[in-house]
Amino acid sequence: MASLIATTHQTSLCQSLDRLSGVGPRILPKLEKLGLKTIEDGLYHLPLRYEDRRQLKTINQLTDNQQQIFAATVLASGEAVTTRTRRRIYEVIVGDSTGKISLKWFRYRQPWLQKRFPVGQQAIFIGEVKRFAAIREIHHPDSELINSTTSPEQLLTGDPLNFGRILPVYALTEGISQKQMRKICYQLVNQYAEKVTNTLPAHLQKKFKLLAIPEALQQIHWPDSHSDLDKLQSGKDRARQSLVFDEFFYLELGLALRRAGVQLEQGIAFSLRHKYTIPLNKMLPFKLTDAQRRVLGEIKKDMMAPQPMHRLLQGDVGSGKTLVALMAALIAIENGAQVAVVAPTEILAEQHFRTFDPWLKQLGLKTGLLQGSMGAKAKRASLEAIKNGDVDLIVGTHAILQEGVEFKYLGLGIVDEQHRFGVRQRSLLKHKGVNPDILVMTATPIPRTLSMTLYGDLSVSVIDQLPPGRKPVTTKIVRSNQHHQLYELIKQELQAGRQGYIVYPLVEESEKSDLQAATVAAETFANDIFPEFKIGLLHGRLKSEEKEAVMGQFRSGDIQLLVSTTVIEVGVDVPNATLMVIEHADRFGLSQLHQLRGRVGRGAEKSYCVLIPSDHYTDDALKRLKVMVATEDGFRIAEADLEIRGPGDFLGTRQAGLPDLRVANLLKDISILETARQEAFKYVDETNLLRSSEAESVRRELLRRWGGRLELAAIG
Repeated sequence: MASLIATTHQTSLCQSLDRLSGVGPRILPKLEKLGLKTIEDGLYHLPLRYEDRRQLKTINQLTDNQQQIFAATVLASGEAVTTRTRRRIYEVIVGDSTGKISLKWFRYRQPWLQKRFPVGQQAIFIGEVKRFAAIREIHHPDSELINSTTSPEQLLTGDPLNFGRILPVYALTEGISQKQMRKICYQLVNQYAEKVTNTLPAHLQKKFKLLAIPEALQQIHWPDSHSDLDKLQSGKDRARQSLVFDEFFYLELGLALRRAGVQLEQGIAFSLRHKYTIPLNKMLPFKLTDAQRRVLGEIKKDMMAPQPMHRLLQGDVGSGKTLVALMAALIAIENGAQVAVVAPTEILAEQHFRTFDPWLKQLGLKTGLLQGSMGAKAKRASLEAIKNGDVDLIVGTHAILQEGVEFKYLGLGIVDEQHRFGVRQRSLLKHKGVNPDILVMTATPIPRTLSMTLYGDLSVSVIDQLPPGRKPVTTKIVRSNQHHQLYELIKQELQAGRQGYIVYPLVEESEKSDLQAATVAAETFANDIFPEFKIGLLHGRLKSEEKEAVMGQFRSGDIQLLVSTTVIEVGVDVPNATLMVIEHADRFGLSQLHQLRGRVGRGAEKSYCVLIPSDHYTDDALKRLKVMVATEDGFRIAEADLEIRGPGDFLGTRQAGLPDLRVANLLKDISILETARQEAFKYVDETNLLRSSEAESVRRELLRRWGGRLELAAIG
């Protein structure tokens, strides 16, 4: 009976928002722009912040830099004025018995303001007080007019959705006002909050003094009048913390189950035969670092275990991850298994092929390549060789994950630059064999906060040491009006027989952007600035064979200066390149800048990275560039990136691997994440989650929230 009620309640939460009063065909599409389609979406559209509208203040009581509410009378309603910067402003002066304050609008309809605020009009105003020297003013205040029959106090108590309490402030879109959004959310909470099933195990709710989810939703949208405003603003209130714990618990429960599933599955217990690993070790012109040996030991231990390996290998740019991956591949190959290496781009796949193929040839082994851009005949031959076991190691792009790619015996899957792939892509690779070992690699250091959500089901190894001989890269910020200094540096490096990159964020001019394009730049360098040097151009729209030809010329030294888009971000290895120039560097994320800088400093010569910001850039962009100048430590850079941009945009665009968190914030809620993680893993260890009748509601909720995205269909 209980599960039937829960299912009925859950069904009602899936209904469209047009069931609410005031949400018709005009408002519905606007709510959809905010990602709000269902009743449940609306309930979890939580306030961004709060306004204290419990008490009116007098003008002399108003505090600077805070949202305030006060009643005043219009003393002067002026014409629009033009400032020295040619900005048009509409100004209204209001006052009470204690003083006066200026109200200003920078975007306005003048006739509407003149009609709304004639001299003598009384109103309640809400806004943030700003101070400029001795002058105080409020920009674009909210207002509620007071008519002759109503006092300010009556208005305050007579409109509980807008006054007389701590009010929520929501994210909006064009065409929806705060008043409308409050009315919608008030209905949602009153009619549907109680229908949200509270499935968090009771012992956890009691242990951490958490509110039941219906009560938490009620409190977070419409806090009691005695609530602590500071806690609400900082997200430390009980209601929000209860919702955050609930969200993290179910996410980590899913990851705990995935890991438990891996431990329960029968994998391949490889043995160490040293048929190929010892010969490769003797061939290497250098010794493995201590960190490489330690990580290789962890990987060997996993591969020898009867359960499938699921390990994340993190290592900064140039730390030698590829060699560790090759050693792991040879362990699988000397046990008669095949290895698949999946890379996010064709350039990186080709780079891996060129790295692996010469070593494997010397060992008498065969390397294959599989990419989407291959011709039909070459692709058929490659697929046939994989199926028959004629290739030992196959390198490719997403093409390897597609239907129709069959392995004779896949023992190890290696995924490079893991942040470009989600959980599902890993799962597709896993299903190409019978529980093969999986090793995922990233050169983008991932802070612990993200690592616990993105890779909570993986064991983690970190290569935290660079090979001896790698020299630090000198990083400088050069303004766009200092190009002559830059040209001198480029000339100096190229004349000394070294090479360089110049990277642009766009391929060609577009109507939406004034960024200088790579194509135009390459022509300018070749014809006007460096006619004595060979200039190359590389971008994503070139055909695969054209890209390969350009990179081949750059590797051989025929091209001295390579003008490129970010296709060279990962994997390209030319030790003679000592100069990385990044135009419009403010448009790149920190992890991208770090990856690009990692293309130089790979040889014995001193290397440089020059960051050239656009003429106009944000404070956040300057922070990013200063971080690059200050450190080469990938983990410090990653932490800074996460702080500056937030988890949603970390690593560039929103990635497939990062779950959408409706309430929690990976930066400020790290302590709750760690607690929820411990409790989730403990719950899986101590409860028969897949079978136990008392865990049925938890099981259902887990499957509903994360089943598809965490590949948890088996628990249903």
